Amino acid sequence: MSRGKKYQESAKKYDRAKIYPLGEALDVVKSMSYAKFDETVDLSVKVNLKKNQSVRDTVVLPNQFKGEKRVLVFCKPEKEKEAQDAGAAFVGADDLIEKIKGGWLDFDVAVATPDMMKDVGKLGMVLGRRGLMPNPKTGTVTFDLKSALSELRKGRVEFRADKTGVVHLAVGKVSMEPAMIAENVKIVVEEITRKRPADAKGEFIQTVSVASTMGPGVWVSMGEKE
Repeated sequence: MSRGKKYQESAKKYDRAKIYPLGEALDVVKSMSYAKFDETVDLSVKVNLKKNQSVRDTVVLPNQFKGEKRVLVFCKPEKEKEAQDAGAAFVGADDLIEKIKGGWLDFDVAVATPDMMKDVGKLGMVLGRRGLMPNPKTGTVTFDLKSALSELRKGRVEFRADKTGVVHLAVGKVSMEPAMIAENVKIVVEEITRKRPADAKGEFIQTVSVASTMGPGVWVSMGEKE
């Protein structure tokens, strides 16, 4: 793949083969940022998984960098007030399901009470493709709407390994202090490590890298000196 002149100039600022301490890696990423917008800093973690294994969970990032999420809640009428009081942007049942079937998707996260999932499941093709389907594993299928929405509004995000065994997650903005981004990175890597399958063999975390939206990836060492 051919890269633009700005990318090529930026890439000269680091050693592609070197594995940098986390703080230094983030400094390098910031120095290579050249876009006119505030680029996102993305984390990629390659984990050692067999075909039948997966890694998926949620994590609350200590340092936020995105605007407040618009949370939609599917629930019965008796739970609507709880959802509204907890800060849900949209609350409903069949009315929201029909609205989404019509193409409306103006929300960031969907939460559902367990008694709604039979009907919400009919939206699988729509919500699933966009990563919006409520799921018990990520805490978005629950009767405890107050707690779920509280964590989501604090910045709880989902992570999962793709088919190649790589977890991709945004962990900050180039404009943030490197120490704040580093704290987010460490939390994510720790949570991924905790989700190691019991029967996983060998070294679980194989590689870690960080990159800005427009920049090249920088290899990271997650050793004790971080």
